[in-house]
Amino acid sequence: MNGRCRMRKGSRHVVCGYRRGGHFRRRLMDMGFTPGTEFRVVKETPLGDPVIVNLRGYEVSVRKKDLEGML
Repeated sequence: MNGRCRMRKGSRHVVCGYRRGGHFRRRLMDMGFTPGTEFRVVKETPLGDPVIVNLRGYEVSVRKKDLEGML
């Protein structure tokens, strides 16, 4: 994620791929973050990290650092 890509409430993003592999990639794919999947940020925690995203009809809490590795 670069400075132009913000994880703000209401923003929509698409999983393009992964910058890291191994356990990181497998864990996110198991949660449904597969390439081409769209997700929407529905809530920010008080300190801004993690964020709650809506993905495939369910909500999941994910650290921004993890999301940065797949956009």
